Amino acid sequence: MPALSQPGVDVSSWYRVSARGTVMAGLIENGVYNETELWFSDNMESETDRSLFEAPWFYREEFSASPSARHFFLLKTNGITSKADIYMNGRKVVSSDQQQGSYGGHQYNVTEYIRKGTNCLLIRAYPTNYLRDFAMGFVDWNPYPYDNGTGIWRHVELSQTGPVSMSPIRVVTNFIKPGEPREQVIATVRTNLKNWSAKEVRVVVNSTITAEDGSSIPLSGSLVLQPHSSRTFALAVPIKKPKIWWPAEWGSQPLYTVTATTYVQEGGLSVSDCSGPQKFGIRRVTSDLNKFNDTAFSVNGAYFQVRGAGLGTDMFMRFDEQRIRRIFQYMLDMGLNTIRLEGKQEQPEMYNLADRMGMMILAGWECCDKWEGWKYNDEADGVKWDNNDYLVAKAQMLHEAEMMQAHPSMLGFLVGSDYWPDDRASKVYLEALAQMDWPNPIIASAAKRGYPEALGPSGMKMNGPYDWVPPNYWYGTKEGAAFGFGSELGAGVGTPELQSLKRFLSEEDLQMLWTEPDAGLYHMSSNVSQFYHRTIYNKALYSRYGKPSSLEDYLMKSQMADYEATRAEYEAYSANQNATRPATGLIYWMLNGAWPNLHWQLFDYYLSPMGAYFGTKAGARMEHVAYNYQDHTVSLINHSLKQKGKRVIIVELIDINGKKISGAKMTANTFPTSSKSIGTVAGIDKIKGVAFLRLILRDPKVKHDLSRNVYWLSPSTDVLAWSESNWYYTPVKDYADYTTLDTLTPVTVKASLVAIKFKTKDRMTHVEIQLENKAKVPAVFVRVNAIDSSTGAEIAPVYWSDNYVTLWPKEKLRLTVQFERDVKSIVFEITGKNVKKVAVKNIGSN
Repeated sequence: MPALSQPGVDVSSWYRVSARGTVMAGLIENGVYNETELWFSDNMESETDRSLFEAPWFYREEFSASPSARHFFLLKTNGITSKADIYMNGRKVVSSDQQQGSYGGHQYNVTEYIRKGTNCLLIRAYPTNYLRDFAMGFVDWNPYPYDNGTGIWRHVELSQTGPVSMSPIRVVTNFIKPGEPREQVIATVRTNLKNWSAKEVRVVVNSTITAEDGSSIPLSGSLVLQPHSSRTFALAVPIKKPKIWWPAEWGSQPLYTVTATTYVQEGGLSVSDCSGPQKFGIRRVTSDLNKFNDTAFSVNGAYFQVRGAGLGTDMFMRFDEQRIRRIFQYMLDMGLNTIRLEGKQEQPEMYNLADRMGMMILAGWECCDKWEGWKYNDEADGVKWDNNDYLVAKAQMLHEAEMMQAHPSMLGFLVGSDYWPDDRASKVYLEALAQMDWPNPIIASAAKRGYPEALGPSGMKMNGPYDWVPPNYWYGTKEGAAFGFGSELGAGVGTPELQSLKRFLSEEDLQMLWTEPDAGLYHMSSNVSQFYHRTIYNKALYSRYGKPSSLEDYLMKSQMADYEATRAEYEAYSANQNATRPATGLIYWMLNGAWPNLHWQLFDYYLSPMGAYFGTKAGARMEHVAYNYQDHTVSLINHSLKQKGKRVIIVELIDINGKKISGAKMTANTFPTSSKSIGTVAGIDKIKGVAFLRLILRDPKVKHDLSRNVYWLSPSTDVLAWSESNWYYTPVKDYADYTTLDTLTPVTVKASLVAIKFKTKDRMTHVEIQLENKAKVPAVFVRVNAIDSSTGAEIAPVYWSDNYVTLWPKEKLRLTVQFERDVKSIVFEITGKNVKKVAVKNIGSN
């Protein structure tokens, strides 16, 4: 190994890779594998050479340096999976005994290894073993990547400093909540200073806090550092009339920027080190346990119901900032406010994006494998922790806390997932977080199985479901139903539409998808998981909607099932946000896939929204009116921080022929962050076959509807076998019957483009489309799809005001859409359950 780390070695046969990503990412980048081909069908299983990943992989880079007697060189590793030896210029800097853990960001003094002129850094990354190493695994999310995540997935940084170096800046404020009788907030800027020299040094630290309007506040201080010593240094300053940071749904995201420079007194003052600009926001997050031992969060003193989902990080840990921006925009469009990271803490740019966009982040360590190798955990197969593991855990916690500390988007950190850390690990985590001035809630785990005394109960439940359950499940009183805080739960849905499916499934796969309901499917989960097939989902689909007659029929029924599943989940939690036992939060499992998959997602890998997306968008609206499948009542929902006043609710129930069964007009007053039941839907007992319920929410002071929502209902509801529940679903004894939907009268929906705005300030094209159902019967589950006429491909990302809508007889409905393309090349295709396909591209014509 020393020879490979000498400058001048011939590496012309090596692969040149980008700075971040696993070994497999590097091989794809160099054309050894093609991602499109790799993702297709089961090619990742059949065409990947496993032996490539059974040996260590080397990363090597040459660089120039100009060392001097007063300069020191520091090497920082931010993320290597999961252990490595590091060499420089023929000498070993550190071995894998110390450089361990995917988040083990260490800083090494490499001054003695640096030469004048050309130098060489060599890193030997060892193959990852999920049961032995603190690695980034996927458990049952998808098939395991063949490289097990091995490689350098975050930047390795080499910095040059004077005698004294400084750590990244941390910021703490004394802000509590708006409206307090104070005109200023005290901000404390902290950094760790290290004297690398063998003599005493006087240090001066100059810092500046700059607001977005350009105004700035200087800070300065000094101290004396003894040889080879370290010290945390703090500077405090008042910020007058501070701008307060809010989550996106509640306000704006003003950010301050802090910079700092360290000088040493050597005759005069000379620069020793400087920090990169660190942004921070002034806000406060707290969490409490209510009387039911459920966790409830507050932001800036206001109760904050978490409506979120779990992020699926790229399978090969590639980071695409633009893709993450679009994912966050999709979340905001759906009405979601929080993303959960179960492990996969990602790159610094993600936290910067969340700060700017107002997306809250609930971070934490992942479940299973080595991470939860506790003596009392009889579910994880990971090797039990030894003394060295606690040192690795400390280094990982210090690094991640330092990286996240100043970000206002941080909601909290879960130091355990399925299981809580033991007492020794809890002490390690808490001390590391305190050392990094962590200002946010620290929670023992995402489950209520147990807790360390130092942290107390987690207040989060992890009772499932992870597979299909009917809409009325969420209105129950057990398991994952809408009460308390559900840390990961969902009906296991998220079926892509046909265009996306054809990109990663073969004809044989597509045939199997709808003709073999119990078949194992490679794009579901690992082949040892109960989620490897769609058996539970398909049994419900066939029983409720009828046996599919074709692939297209299967996908239509799947989209309807997925839509009602996600809508009901978010509606139920929203409707119960201030119930007797409040529903304080939910994390849908999951937001998106690490690769093209068939479930656990609200939009597909190609960023195409689908039924699950628009069900979520309906159920998580800021102001909404929702139907309770269990007791047939209507709930008025308000997630806003300020909106209140009189609201009008229009309720109408019709049969499949468009005949009115019942109707009502209700009025009620709405209040911020609250929900309430306002009445019962009449006529449910008169339904024959299938009926449609439309709920419209209006503010009498504005012209547009705040919410429009249509349900398809059966005379009977699904009957759950609650006593037979397990950790991933609750069986159904009797299913609701929607098979009458197959007898709907076909209709034609007229579509017209009525307004177009090109490339506005947000750099998007805005289009308004009017749909008109010209028939005397409802047009059911109408989808408008934007297609690039030159390629025939669906455009993505695309942001619709609503979609998969059901139109009343003779009803007109306007939808808006935004996208990043020129509208001239876009064709809008209209389809639906009983809708004849039509296309429109010219204003006012079909």
